[in-house]
Amino acid sequence: MTDLAPSTTPAAADSPLRHQAEAALRALVDRPGARLRADQWTAIEALVAHHRRALVVERTGWGKSAVYFVATALLRAGAAGGAPAGPTVIISPLLALMRDQINAAARAGIRAVTINSSNVTEWDDVHAAIAAGEVDVLLCSPERLNNPDFRDAVLPRLAASAGLVVVDEAHCISDWGHDFRPDYRRIRTLLGDLPAGIPVLATTATANARVTTDVAEQLAVGQRDDDVLVLRGSLDRPSLHLGVLRLPDQPSRVAWLAQQLGRHDGSGIVYTLTVAAAQQVAEQLRAAGHEVRAYTGQTDTAEREQLEADLKANRVKALIATSALGMGFDKPDLAFVIHLGAPSSPIAYYQQVGRAGRGVDRADVVLLPGAEDQDIWDYFGSLSFPPEPAVRDTLGALATGGPMSTARLETQVDLRRNRLETMLKVLDVDGAVRRIRGGWEATGQEWSYDGDRYARVAATREAEQQAMLDYQRLGSSDCRMAYLRAQLDDPELTAGWRCGRCDLCGGMMLDPGVDASAVQETRSRMDRPGIEVSPRRQWPTGMDALGLDLRGKISDDQRAEDGRALARLDGLGWSVPLRELLEPGAGGALAAVEAVEAAHGRDGRLPAALQRPVQQVLQEWASVLRRGDGSAGVDGVVMIGSTTRPELVAHLAHGVAQILRAPAVGKVMPAPAAPPGRHDVNSAQRLAGVHRRLQLQLSDAALAGLPGRSVVLVDDFTDSGWTLTVAARLLREAGATAVYPFVLAQR
Repeated sequence: MTDLAPSTTPAAADSPLRHQAEAALRALVDRPGARLRADQWTAIEALVAHHRRALVVERTGWGKSAVYFVATALLRAGAAGGAPAGPTVIISPLLALMRDQINAAARAGIRAVTINSSNVTEWDDVHAAIAAGEVDVLLCSPERLNNPDFRDAVLPRLAASAGLVVVDEAHCISDWGHDFRPDYRRIRTLLGDLPAGIPVLATTATANARVTTDVAEQLAVGQRDDDVLVLRGSLDRPSLHLGVLRLPDQPSRVAWLAQQLGRHDGSGIVYTLTVAAAQQVAEQLRAAGHEVRAYTGQTDTAEREQLEADLKANRVKALIATSALGMGFDKPDLAFVIHLGAPSSPIAYYQQVGRAGRGVDRADVVLLPGAEDQDIWDYFGSLSFPPEPAVRDTLGALATGGPMSTARLETQVDLRRNRLETMLKVLDVDGAVRRIRGGWEATGQEWSYDGDRYARVAATREAEQQAMLDYQRLGSSDCRMAYLRAQLDDPELTAGWRCGRCDLCGGMMLDPGVDASAVQETRSRMDRPGIEVSPRRQWPTGMDALGLDLRGKISDDQRAEDGRALARLDGLGWSVPLRELLEPGAGGALAAVEAVEAAHGRDGRLPAALQRPVQQVLQEWASVLRRGDGSAGVDGVVMIGSTTRPELVAHLAHGVAQILRAPAVGKVMPAPAAPPGRHDVNSAQRLAGVHRRLQLQLSDAALAGLPGRSVVLVDDFTDSGWTLTVAARLLREAGATAVYPFVLAQR
């Protein structure tokens, strides 16, 4: 691997190629006086004149995209004296990033198109345009590399004729990186299959020394030597003013945010750690009079595009976002980034705050850490690569059962869908399985479980979490930007350097004061309990493999109605005492959600602090359920018997019956001696376990009186929804006309 200093010779600096490059740059940025940075020119010259492979690690806003768009313009024009090159293939991780890149390319007269999950209807036209030579740049997601049709029919032609291959956000290649994605590892195979002489560029703003080395080694795949140009620049962001503010609780943090938003000129991003928090914070801020919207991984594509446009045009004050709004989103005048809760590593934090201050002199960056942050980190950490027995079970199922869809495979292994899919992608990259149309198949290749590496990666994650906690605890003699630069192994950081801009260096003053009435108002809004619990409407695929005749849509005469819960476990407000109740010993740790039933939870009467909000939710709900003739819409209450918290559920059901003025008519109980159900398995396995355990325990009189009646079904907690679904089906089959679930918490 060759690491060149960012320098050019006088001849190269005044060469015709550089003149052409800077003309392309001026067209790209629409600024007549624009000039290339030294490292930009070094990278462009290496790609265009020498057809090398290069890795560029530079701060957000430095101009990495200019390198590959200028190189594309030169290569397509045959500027280095050769024949015009084929199209550039850019592998890019996010749709928001692709949209910005396409718009940037169009400004420079570069014809760019994309193939991704949001434009399926356009794929045939895109393929035809590529074949006709009408495309200069193709942007595709890493997942597209292993789409069977694209991988087998389109990609080989592209690889053979590409003029340049670009890997954007290249830290995703490395499982040492903060945002490792298994699909990115397929790029290693793509690079190894490239014909000689096709230049390759990888770019990222968030790679420490370990990740840089790993990515550079992967870029060298297929080369006769390790000749990879690595350019690393300073990661200082002169416009960013960093600060950390500790406030006592969630209402105080949200009230402080509502108080501060109006004091910022321009618009920005408020990051949260969970989808539920993003949605609830957006609601709180709108109630306080701010024009904000939630942006998460659950936001559909069309709405995401509109929200991005609204933020860029300052039609909203802020987007309240999860990490779904991150890499590549480009708004040069973004005025602030505020985190309600800390990301799990300084590297991930640096990447997100890098959205701010790209085209303005000052942008404020504030971290408001929460006591629940560690719990959320633990939960996401629990989704890591599975232990070896689970992997072997998956490989064995595919080897003996033949090709299977993911849904069908769920019936064979004890893994949740998202963890199973991530594992399959890793196995695909490792060559042990292969994605085919409609599912997966085993390749028969020998595969070994690299337990030592997975343990080292886990240890690295723990060290990053500790580093993030240390960032929050820096003292007055420290510097926040210096700390972040050190975490990313910034080669230009010198000993004793301080930014002069952060709250520790005196360049930022954070007022911790929050109006007491505003805190109380926020607390009151957070204290408003109650969310809707939607019923399951579809059985999982392949249940016949587990011996159950359940398929397709759950019929209307077997399905539950919309129900109610006090709150979500991963949200704000009542989520905190609910986590303390349902996840003992973990301080509300979300990691325990995976086994909340299996854990011997805190049993006993419903705490007094939760009784009032339960009553409020039920009374409001009762008015909705009331029949047209004015009579109560509930005829009885049925509880789901718990083997771990029997007293809590019984006390809750008794209270529900009193508030709704309906008799308690019986239970749905696990079969005698049945062990608690597991919550760390996938949907199909979960349903199968619940279906085999539950049975009605109603008296003969209650069973005789059930037909034509409506009941409320009470449990403490719902996760997958299958316990409520199966219990409701049993009651509907016994004659109930409607079953309304009520639980304390939903995840």
